Amino acid sequence: MDRTWQKWLAKRFQFSQQKQLSQKDVLVFIYRQGYLYLVLILITFVAGVNYANNLILGFCFLISAVLCVSFYLTFKQLHDLKIELIADDIGQVGNSLNLHFYFQQQQLRPRYVYIKAGDQIAKFFLNAAKQQFILPFYTEQRGKFDYPIIQIYSVYPFGLVRAWTYLYHQHSAWIAPKAEAFTAENKYYFNRFEPDMDEFRELRNYQSGDSLQAVSWKQFARGQGLYVKVFEQYQDEHSIEIHYEHMPSQSHEEKLEFVMGLVEQCEQQQCAYSLHLPQAELPQGAGEEQLRKAKQLLAQA
Repeated sequence: MDRTWQKWLAKRFQFSQQKQLSQKDVLVFIYRQGYLYLVLILITFVAGVNYANNLILGFCFLISAVLCVSFYLTFKQLHDLKIELIADDIGQVGNSLNLHFYFQQQQLRPRYVYIKAGDQIAKFFLNAAKQQFILPFYTEQRGKFDYPIIQIYSVYPFGLVRAWTYLYHQHSAWIAPKAEAFTAENKYYFNRFEPDMDEFRELRNYQSGDSLQAVSWKQFARGQGLYVKVFEQYQDEHSIEIHYEHMPSQSHEEKLEFVMGLVEQCEQQQCAYSLHLPQAELPQGAGEEQLRKAKQLLAQA
């Protein structure tokens, strides 16, 4: 029965990337304190009838009207609200993975809504025509991460009625391993991957404006003249090759963490690098896109 119910909900509340909530997308029903409120209505009605007291009956009709108005006001909190959902597709263990909500409303009105995703519940106040909200997730395991189903609801203004909707989306992300730094015992492994920043190329005659730090004082002391050392950037002609098999560990997860540490080190030094993993390879490159590809391959390894 529960499986059939979930299947019906997934079909009813399908969500791709954006949706404007219509009447059929919003469910409304009594909420928690509302049941006690119904008991109060019943008690006042019975008392008013038994004692033929018009004052009590009038009070009963008044609080019944408040409940009816609550249905309408709570329903309007979600009705006609346009929602766009964008999810981060690449993350890393220990870092936040964000789900971005973009809300739009044609008729400007204050809206008090709750966003529930898994065990998280966040309260959000919408008071502008366009507004953004970010819901973070923290993952502790490498691999594929499926974002939970989203429930958006409101109990404004009296907490007697709840209006809610679901967002059955298909967003997921790949979680890369955390970056593991090399310890003192494993430092010699890292040296195999870390080149010198500059490589000596030649000596040339000193020219006006050259830095005195680049002067070859050894040749000057020998009376051979004033020369300047010319260096070339090592990474202009070379790239670092990071091999999974060379990592100093027997554990698969630790090997991936060491690889991630080398990748981040290369990015910090703006040095080109390539990856060699058991089931995949990443050609030489550097920059944000290269880092995204490296994280995805490590997450899928």
